[in-house]
Parts: sequence; structure tokens; C-alpha cells
Amino acid sequence: MTAAVMITAPGGRTSTIVVLATLLLGPIIAVNGLAFVLPVFNLLLLSFRESLGGGGLGDAYTLDNWTSTLTDGFYIELIGQSILTSLMITILTLIASYPIALYLHRAQGRWKTFLLVLVISPLLTSAVVRTYGWIAILADDGLINNVLHALGAESGVRLLFNKVGVVIGLTEILMPYMILALLAGFGRLDPRVEEAAETLGASPWKVFWRIIVPLTMPGVALGCLLSFVLAVSSFITPKLLGGGRVFLLATEIYQAIVTLNWPIAATLSMIILVIFGAALVLYSRLLRAIL
Repeated sequence: MTAAVMITAPGGRTSTIVVLATLLLGPIIAVNGLAFVLPVFNLLLLSFRESLGGGGLGDAYTLDNWTSTLTDGFYIELIGQSILTSLMITILTLIASYPIALYLHRAQGRWKTFLLVLVISPLLTSAVVRTYGWIAILADDGLINNVLHALGAESGVRLLFNKVGVVIGLTEILMPYMILALLAGFGRLDPRVEEAAETLGASPWKVFWRIIVPLTMPGVALGCLLSFVLAVSSFITPKLLGGGRVFLLATEIYQAIVTLNWPIAATLSMIILVIFGAALVLYSRLLRAIL
């Protein structure tokens, strides 16, 4: 609407443009206000309410929820572990997805369509089903440990109900999102630039690091942002693969809700939103530096 006000139309038609912009933007602004802004504002107010126990809320507003959360060693470690774990998952997802996305970008014809369908197909299955699939693979008597025993290993590897299992499961679950985000940012990749570099004597490794990676950085930044946000807010996979032994922000929000401590749950939810905002600011600055 602000942009529309700045337009100077001939014949004094600026007011008409403003009215038209209001009519066009009004519905989406109303929907976002009712479906997003208002609930988030209510969540913010809830984080300042006093918890009376048993799900009760006091009439007074207090900073105790925020001070106790930001000064308690458990919650500080929880926030740090959630960020570090999400960053680890994001990096592993990028490493596993980048070669697939690059190969898919260079594929041609029906083969490319077939590969794209394979990439998208996991999204057609619920994350709960895929997580239970990983339980069958990572369990003590699962596929991986059975293979190790068949190869002569005396003892298996503990892959379930710990952070290792959570990282493995979330990395696989987030790979389709990362691949699609990378493909969206590979538009700047021009094969002629690579051919020119090879003609000038650059090795394939140098072409990759000096040509391909810089040109695909917008896609890398977008994929990392998407994967990080999804990893921080993920609940089902850490809950099932962690077995209640891996403490992350989303699982603690659930635990606070189970104990009917609504203000603490709201406070932790707002902390996740702050982390999202910080990630978006970092992404926008990185994108400006790249472009």
C-alpha cells in the first residue's frame, strides 16, 4: 500500500490507485492478521502470564517466565543444543543433497523428470511413517546392526534413542526440501562458464570451488535457511527417535503443554520465533553479500 501511495498517476488518479491497492491487499492482510499476527500476539501475552498450576493463569502479568527461562542453566543449554543440533543437521543435509541437486540440474529429458519424481516422492509420505521406518533401521535389532552382525561384529552400534538417531532421521527427512531449494537457486549456473574455465586450464576441482559453488550460493543459502527452520521446529522425529532422551525446544514445549504450564510453553515458542527471525536476518544479509 505504501508503494501505491508513492505512485503519482496523471490526472489526479492517485487516490484511485490507493483504493485499488487496498482492495487487492486487504483480504490477504486480513487473513494474515487473523491467522498469524493475532495468534502470535496472543502467544506473546501468554508468555507474560503467571502460572497458577494445573493449567490456571493469574490475572497479573510478570517477567518471571522470561527471566527464569533465560537464566536457568537447563533452558540455556536446551536453546544452545537445539541451535547446534539444527546447524549440524543443516550441514549434513546440504552435504548429502548438493551432489544430487547438481546431478538433477544437469540431467535432461525423461531421466530428469524421473529423478525429480523420486526426490519429491518422500514428501508424499507422512513424516511419522518415515520416522517409524528409521526406527526399524536404527534399532538394536534393526537392519544396520543385523548387517554388522552378519559381517562378524560382536556388538552392534547404538543408533536409536540418542542424538545420533535424531540427526540421521532428520537429515533424511529434510533432504527433499534442501534439494528443491538448491534447484531453485541453480538458475545462475551456466555451463559455458565452466567450459571457459576448463579451456583456461582449471582443474575440475577448481572449477567446482571457484565457479559452481559461488554461482549456486543463493540456492545453498535458501536450502540452509529452510532446513534449519524445519529442524529447530521439528517435534515428531526427535520425540520418536530420541525416545525422550534428546531434549530440544520443540520437545520441551510439548512437555510444558503436557504439564499444563502454558506460560513456559508460550515463552519457549516465542524463543523459537526469535531464532527464526535471527536466521532470516542472517539469510537476507548473506543474500545481499552474494548478489
